[in-house]
Amino acid sequence: MMKRRLFAAGAAVSLLAGLVACSDGESAVEGGAAGGGDGEVKSVGLMLQDISNPFFASMQNSLQETAEAEGIQLNVQDGRQDLSVQSSQIDTFIQQGVDLIIINAVDSEGIGSAVQRAKDAGITVVAVDVDATNADAAVTTDNVLAGTMACTALAEKIGGEGNILILEGTPTTAPRERVEGCEEVLASDFPDITVVGKQATTNDRATGLSVATDLLTANPDVQGIFGMNDPVALGADLALQQAKRDGVVVVGVDGSPEAVEAMTGGDTSLWATPAQDPAGMVDEAYRIGVDIVAGNEPEERVTLLDPSLVTIDTVGEYEGW
Repeated sequence: MMKRRLFAAGAAVSLLAGLVACSDGESAVEGGAAGGGDGEVKSVGLMLQDISNPFFASMQNSLQETAEAEGIQLNVQDGRQDLSVQSSQIDTFIQQGVDLIIINAVDSEGIGSAVQRAKDAGITVVAVDVDATNADAAVTTDNVLAGTMACTALAEKIGGEGNILILEGTPTTAPRERVEGCEEVLASDFPDITVVGKQATTNDRATGLSVATDLLTANPDVQGIFGMNDPVALGADLALQQAKRDGVVVVGVDGSPEAVEAMTGGDTSLWATPAQDPAGMVDEAYRIGVDIVAGNEPEERVTLLDPSLVTIDTVGEYEGW
């Protein structure tokens, strides 16, 4: 079972600073720029797509624990699924002179110019959960594998034939790679399954509900739904309940507490979710960032963490986030 890991910062931190967490884009570093340029990390900016999502809240909580334990200054920013907001937040971090930015981008390619501005200012940037153009390194789940696992579980549950829907996500690497893994395994191993509808969501339950409702109306003969994450999958589950549709299998990705609650409650169409480790992921991104600041580059630019499949049959054994 994946465990939360707290990683040592390498070089000793000579100045202890209070932990600061905020989400309004204002300066959170007392006394101006914190970057010392001495190979040590004293201040970190953590940028998350949407803190209201429990997955990203888990990242925030984990890194806050690390910051408290190691005496570093932490500034947490909520990107609110808005590229322009995240771009402005990076500019604020540059002004503050943070030593390390850990970014969970809302747009993997669109954020590239802002990331480059930070690097030009001498700030190390590590992407987490989804890659970001120009980032020094990235730590993500193996999202192709997650999509493969989810759609294999879906295909096997519906007997290897029938029609399914795919609910995509925002323009970042993780949703794209999950759909890629899903479509690849369907094409290679389940030729009798047809994707009859595919549409983007904004990675949340509300658009999962609305998109699934529309696609189910347009495609009444559906046996399964792949949601690119658990909130989207749970939105699809609600759409099925509202339409009083039985016998449709739903899968997601995350292993979230909400998915576990649904799967243990019994009254759900959600069958499986490849579980991620958000706490371990952000801790690994921090460790790699600290190493880069100290002059030690990772062997591979992208570090992939394996998901673990959780189904209704095995959810009782899953420890969760």
